[in-house]
Amino acid sequence: MTRISNDPADFADEALAGFCDLHAGYVRQVPGGAVRRRRPAHPKVAVLVGGGSGHYPAFAGLIGAGFADGAVVGNIFTSPSTQQAVTVARAAESGAGVVFTYGNYAGDVMNFGLASERLAAEGIRAENVLVTDDIASAPASEAERRRGIAGDFVVFKAMGAAAEAGLDLDEVVRLGRKANDRTRTLGAVFSGCTFPGADAPLFALPEGHMGLGLGIHGEPGLRDVPLPSAAELGKALVEGVLAEAPADARDEGADGLARIAVILNGLGSTKHEELFVLWAAVAPLLREAGYEIVAPEVGELVTSLDMAGVSLTVTWLDEELEQLWLAPAETPAFRRGSLTVAESGEGADDDGTPAAAGEAPPSSEASRGYAAACVEALGAASARLGELEVHLGAMDAVAGDGDHGRGMVRGAGAAVAAALEALDGGRGAGSVLAAAGDAWADRAGGTSGVLWGAGLRAWGEAIGDLEVPDAAGVAAGVTAFASRIAALGGAQPGDKTLVDALVPFEAELRGGVVRGAGLGEAWEEACRAAEEAAAATAELTPRKGRARPLAEKSVGTPDPGATSLAAVFTALGPAIVSAARQGVSA
Repeated sequence: MTRISNDPADFADEALAGFCDLHAGYVRQVPGGAVRRRRPAHPKVAVLVGGGSGHYPAFAGLIGAGFADGAVVGNIFTSPSTQQAVTVARAAESGAGVVFTYGNYAGDVMNFGLASERLAAEGIRAENVLVTDDIASAPASEAERRRGIAGDFVVFKAMGAAAEAGLDLDEVVRLGRKANDRTRTLGAVFSGCTFPGADAPLFALPEGHMGLGLGIHGEPGLRDVPLPSAAELGKALVEGVLAEAPADARDEGADGLARIAVILNGLGSTKHEELFVLWAAVAPLLREAGYEIVAPEVGELVTSLDMAGVSLTVTWLDEELEQLWLAPAETPAFRRGSLTVAESGEGADDDGTPAAAGEAPPSSEASRGYAAACVEALGAASARLGELEVHLGAMDAVAGDGDHGRGMVRGAGAAVAAALEALDGGRGAGSVLAAAGDAWADRAGGTSGVLWGAGLRAWGEAIGDLEVPDAAGVAAGVTAFASRIAALGGAQPGDKTLVDALVPFEAELRGGVVRGAGLGEAWEEACRAAEEAAAATAELTPRKGRARPLAEKSVGTPDPGATSLAAVFTALGPAIVSAARQGVSA
């Protein structure tokens, strides 16, 4: 259990601050994460690792010479936002481009991808390398859908060593993708992790069982099996990983043996002595299979808060990957060999934060009045999400990481604060909604954060700062919201996502307005359609997101994203409808 905290909502921020203070000789904190304390003397590729908190020493613990140049750090098990990724990249970039590398999760893919686009628009070349090592999360024929777990460490290490050696961005990316292609991981979980402030773990296993095929975001295993002996567990892990060996895995070294890097990773509560017992079972099996083990690592490298579990990672080496694996590195959490790095002193005062916003764009008094109603509506939605936080988290924990309620509360709270600030700055309704969306995405992180942020910004762009939307204008704003989310997330009805509630809401609202129903009536009917659709997702199996590998476990539980969307639109309704009727703020 995670017992030490102040306000659980601030746990990740406070943990990062404490880490950066303790390891000030290695790192400096910047908005969104941390970067190396000292900048390189000459331009080099900046390798930026990232993802949610709760995985130490991944991700910030790997910042240092021969490894990462920075880490983008989200809330617990939640993707960092686009803005976080951009600010960390600006602070770390030294003239040779940046590469984001992270596990293959929808929120990370969207946020780091959007960040790369923004950096490119600023003239900073940015690339992305996804880690897909978890063999349990998808079949080999769909390897691109696999999630990244402890194999992150190998891929990050290869890229960090390549960048430290002065290779250019294309080579660093090539070697990172090569390391990923030759890395496989399989894990088992013995008990779930507990969020700060929670009084119970995210899941519980039947007595005397373990879950095979774990994730690193608090997810249960893909299937429960009787708890084996150490020898039996070692055999299952080795056989599972070696069965997925690359086609050229038997290429031999000078000694006649194929060479592999191996990580036996603890997830947070599995003691080192237990890992040593398991290693004594794993290592002979790998050697008997004809492999020479090169610089193995046994310990906690990619964790999941206090989860009790273990994973076995194997990377099939060739000459260049072995050189990168063995290359020296010095970080707060990992040291190998020694190296001398040419540095130019501490980073500049510019921490990557964008310049302050300029003057407010032109707006009408009527639009500013309507903007006040938008703030009221967002406040009502934030309050409703606060009431539902625990319920949404419990729904999400069935087949996901349990963070949906907390993420939505954080996002909505930030949206209200940003909307109020924009309103006080004289901005119209469109700019207020856009500011709310940007803050929601930045504070919530994750898949839902980026989708809600992008959707609110699109809604604001649709209504603008000069007119008060009538019923048709409100419907057009919702259509813009839905279209932006569909384009960004790529989900379809039936995938068991928020889209399952959004599509019927948008269709019913637009249809009601076209038929001539009043906005209030159309909104109520749309909310009813969204609530019914959200409830119906209980019968679906997910085809997108973190719940997809645990699809069968989610059957019988509604999708938390669809549920929260229906609740938010229900809460938004009174202020939105009232303001549209009056043509001014309620």
